[in-house]
Amino acid sequence: MSEAKHDRSFLTFSSTVRRPRLSVEQYVQGVLENNRSVLAQAITLVESNSPVHMEIAQEVLGQLLPHTGKSIRIGITGVPGAGKSTFIEAFGMMLCEKGHRVAVLAVDPSSPVTKGSILGDKTRMELLSRNPNAFIRPSAAGGTLGGVNRKTRETMLICEAAGFDVILIETVGVGQSETTVRSMVDFFLLLMLTGAGDELQGIKKGVIEIADALLINKADGENKDRALIAKGEFNRVLHYLQPATPGWETKAYMCSSLTCEGIPEIWAVIENFRERMTRSGFLQSRRQAQSLNWMQSMTADYLHAHFYSHPEVAKALPDVEGRVARGELSATSAVQQLIAIYEKSFQ
Repeated sequence: MSEAKHDRSFLTFSSTVRRPRLSVEQYVQGVLENNRSVLAQAITLVESNSPVHMEIAQEVLGQLLPHTGKSIRIGITGVPGAGKSTFIEAFGMMLCEKGHRVAVLAVDPSSPVTKGSILGDKTRMELLSRNPNAFIRPSAAGGTLGGVNRKTRETMLICEAAGFDVILIETVGVGQSETTVRSMVDFFLLLMLTGAGDELQGIKKGVIEIADALLINKADGENKDRALIAKGEFNRVLHYLQPATPGWETKAYMCSSLTCEGIPEIWAVIENFRERMTRSGFLQSRRQAQSLNWMQSMTADYLHAHFYSHPEVAKALPDVEGRVARGELSATSAVQQLIAIYEKSFQ
């Protein structure tokens, strides 16, 4: 067989073994059965920006919704070097040993070239990634319609339908990712380091205000005494801040991801939080408010994208922006002109 014929036959063979697209029913059944292959395909489906894929994804999610909502959703962020991945692995392994099923959704930094996820978390959590009761899914934080908000929320729902009862969402710890994740979780955990004075200057006060607990990591060896001091300093600061969750007192705690000291205690804090907030009805009301905010956010994203992709608006935009930049047109008048152009197409 000639080399050309060999290449053609290889291409034909490759196309015949390509994984077939599943039906909505196959996606739903596979997720409910916790079929890892189908679970991964379903998440890839909801992450796609293809209109066809998004339509199928919404059908799948619609059938999975009755099977969601039974997990505890925990957001985890922290200053650079706080050891988020090391903590998540130790925390996740402990939960798996207790019989829980843990899904880790790591909001990865996007590659500046491909805009895709760097996929570093699976390599940083080797033990947890091999545990049969755990599932790790990095998710690119690149700018797309709905971005992290849509993709991570819908991935979380799929994992809940697959039977994972603890969902951990790790943020990159930069920009607005903290507030985005806060808007989709029940409990928000902020990891800190020793030397509280420096950290208090380096971290945004707003991040501390949205946390349900501060956890000082790496509290082992010579760091243990410093961690104890930092814990006291953080608790003094927290005393003057309004709690992120009404009826709950935000406090600072200590742990070591290497020795696992303090990790069972922070889980006990989270369990206490869930029990109290469920009993008071606040957890349900928080999730309802989050769902409504999600809908409003998605609506705003869609309208924004639709407006700027409108051919007539896109055509007029450079000239209008130039006139605003030169001071020839006020921003308000510019907006009115662009909206008039947009609305005219519907008349």
